[in-house]
Amino acid sequence: MDAGGHDERALRLSVGMYVVAMGLKLGAWWWTGVMSLLAEGLHTLSDVFVSTFLLVAMRWSKRRPDEVHMFGYGRAQYVGALVAAVLFVSFTSFELYRESISRLVGHEAPQPVRDAPVAIAVLAVSMLAAAWPLVSLLRQKRRGAAARAQLLELINDQLGLLAATVGTVLVLLGWPIADPIASMVVATIIGVNGVVLFRENLSYLLGRAPPAAEMREIEATVRGTPGVVGVHRLRAQQLTPDSRHVEMHAEVRRGLPIEEANDIAEEVTRRVAALTAGPNFVSVHVDPERPAELRPPSASA
Repeated sequence: MDAGGHDERALRLSVGMYVVAMGLKLGAWWWTGVMSLLAEGLHTLSDVFVSTFLLVAMRWSKRRPDEVHMFGYGRAQYVGALVAAVLFVSFTSFELYRESISRLVGHEAPQPVRDAPVAIAVLAVSMLAAAWPLVSLLRQKRRGAAARAQLLELINDQLGLLAATVGTVLVLLGWPIADPIASMVVATIIGVNGVVLFRENLSYLLGRAPPAAEMREIEATVRGTPGVVGVHRLRAQQLTPDSRHVEMHAEVRRGLPIEEANDIAEEVTRRVAALTAGPNFVSVHVDPERPAELRPPSASA
């Protein structure tokens, strides 16, 4: 199974896990009266919407190019991750801050708790359930934008569950202030991850270039093609984690018949397109070799 298939499987697993965990948390809150379970249940409800949106974006990104989107729909994953990042900050992080500060400054009396071991057991089961898709994503060497967003959300879930567990235990031990403080720590982590996710995916939507090492590999591949004597104006942007749009001017020997120049351009296209899983879009402009005094220091200039 390819990376995209693993990503989609992990997202489907996450959605199923979230639905089950939400039912357990809300049921346990109704039975025990532990407010952190209600907060976690509502948090999981937002996870259901976020993960479902990422799954839809991943499926949408697999559509083939058409007359409207000639380079395909791969960037739908970046859009999904961008929206998920906004949801992380505006809903999860903000609401945790609001609730935590309200409890700290309002000096609310601790809520009566029934069957606290049930609450702790549900939180522990939820952590184990969330670990399943988390481990699945961590084992992958390559992850798409939607899968990376889901990975961050799963890490946030584990932090939130850990904070809820610690807060519940400390409240039972007579430290009610521990619950809102732990929630604020988790809110900060979620907010920072959301900002990082937003910036990263915004960069891809704006046409981010592949890493410098990959650009050097592309240039070396072009220069290593028989018949190519130089390359300039090499540009590329990432369409998806495995798809690129590459443009260049490949130089060939002066006076070369147009048929031979075209064969060289096709070979360059084939070699560059094969560097990543694709689909890749490669545009090669064939130029006659420039005099040495006109060549820039960098071949990709």
